[in-house]
Amino acid sequence: MIRQLSIRHFAIIEELHIDFSHGFHALTGETGAGKSILIDALGLVMGGRASADFVRHGKEKAEIEAVFDCELSEQLSALFEEQGLELEEGSLWIRRELLANGKSSCRVNGRLVTLGTLKQIGSHLIEIHGQHEYQKLNQIDMHLEWIDQYGGNELLTTRAEYQENYDKFIQIERKLARLNQDEREWVQRIDLLEYQLQEIRDTQLILGEDEELEIECRKLANTEKLMAHVSRSYRSLYGEHQGLDFLQQALSELANVADLDPKLQVLHEQLLSVADQLDEIIRDMSNYQDTLDFDPKRLAEAQERAHHIGQLKRKYGETIPDIFEYEELISAELSQLLDRDVHRDDLEKNQDLYKERLFVLASQITQLRKKAARKLEVEMERELADLYMGETLFRVHFHAEENAQRRLTRTGQDGVEFLIAPNLGEPLRPLAKIASGGEMSRIMLALTCIFADVTQVDTLIFDEVDTGVSGRAAQAIAEKIAYIAGRFQVLCVTHLPQVACMADHHYGISKQSTVTSTRAKIDRLDHSGRVLELARMLSGVEVTDKTKDHATEMIRLANVVKEKRWSMLVD
Repeated sequence: MIRQLSIRHFAIIEELHIDFSHGFHALTGETGAGKSILIDALGLVMGGRASADFVRHGKEKAEIEAVFDCELSEQLSALFEEQGLELEEGSLWIRRELLANGKSSCRVNGRLVTLGTLKQIGSHLIEIHGQHEYQKLNQIDMHLEWIDQYGGNELLTTRAEYQENYDKFIQIERKLARLNQDEREWVQRIDLLEYQLQEIRDTQLILGEDEELEIECRKLANTEKLMAHVSRSYRSLYGEHQGLDFLQQALSELANVADLDPKLQVLHEQLLSVADQLDEIIRDMSNYQDTLDFDPKRLAEAQERAHHIGQLKRKYGETIPDIFEYEELISAELSQLLDRDVHRDDLEKNQDLYKERLFVLASQITQLRKKAARKLEVEMERELADLYMGETLFRVHFHAEENAQRRLTRTGQDGVEFLIAPNLGEPLRPLAKIASGGEMSRIMLALTCIFADVTQVDTLIFDEVDTGVSGRAAQAIAEKIAYIAGRFQVLCVTHLPQVACMADHHYGISKQSTVTSTRAKIDRLDHSGRVLELARMLSGVEVTDKTKDHATEMIRLANVVKEKRWSMLVD
């Protein structure tokens, strides 16, 4: 659960720090005071997308920090291990920074993480229910997902097995589609691959050949220049009165006196070594001159070969090894194309096997979904009765019953839609076409109560889910949220005094304005503060003794209801 929330320079919030605990937390205040801004901040903690507009005017950045008491589930533990994260004495610390230039950063226990990682972690910590949840109710695809989640491990495991097989089935379909392309394209592709293979193989490439050809062409093209310079160098070293001759004379002179001084003996030996080396160089130079023979025919052949290899490089790879790799690829593709009839038969057999398996699994999924749907119908009608919709019929309609040959999709072969009839005698119709705002609020709350048992989070946030209700329905919603708070930490933004009076912890949010700025302020209300806030919610601007008495009585009665609810939970 969330234990602390600190916010700085976020929208109209200058700075605030809130401590939370177990139970039901009500957040109330005038319209525009900043209640929804708190929910926005918590949304960012969960990995919501940031905007520079969130940064308070005139500030460089906004900061949001949240501390959670957390026990790692199996999935969250695997995610932490993957990201190299650890809990610190059972605490999880999340920090978001939003810069005025639009950039943002996310940290978990001090370590930088990506927004995607933060979103994954947040999905295990908090679940927000607000006006957008009504849109989910109108999304038929979500109805199927809810049924699957409600169906539990057996259904989810079977669905996972089905989807694994479905993905393989789709891969086979795509391969078959490629094989069954237009016959002309197939023939043209074979011709192209055969030509490319023949061109590469006829060239009979040798590794390193291109580099050797480059050296040979450069040598052959510059034969005359090489002969002139090497010849002059040779003549400078060998012959009468040339380099070697003078070196021999120097050796002779040193030999006459070397025995008179050890230093001269060393110099003589060194010079003798140089003479030997020079003699070897002269022989090598002579041999090199013998190899210099201008051969225009060989030069043309080498240049033509190098040009041909260059053309292959432009077509099939930057280097000879790249060309060899390309040759292997197209050789394999050509074999597959030439054997495509055999390959197609194998694919079609596998396709039939997977399709048969998919229909079996899809049928199992359908049966499990129908079992879950019947159970959900009973639970929903019971929950709705608690919310003063006791005459409502709730049904899960399966479209597959109307079309037994419905095509397979990644979710199976079922189309599911929630239908209701709010009043006796009315036909069942889709939620979007019949439910009012107040009814949507209660239907969403009923689903939340039911799915609380399968949710992975410890904290539920209700953002004005009581919109459009009043009277007994409002009281029923209040009691239902209080009941949920017996099992979860609940934060609830509300305008209804019937809901706020049921809270275990009440926070009043107000807006303070000066000539130059506006800032939001939040206070944890004591008993007298709650009385005044509830009186304001009851009467509006003017708070009278009667409204305060009414507020006091509401708190007293709420405590009685909560004690009764608590005893039921304990039992």
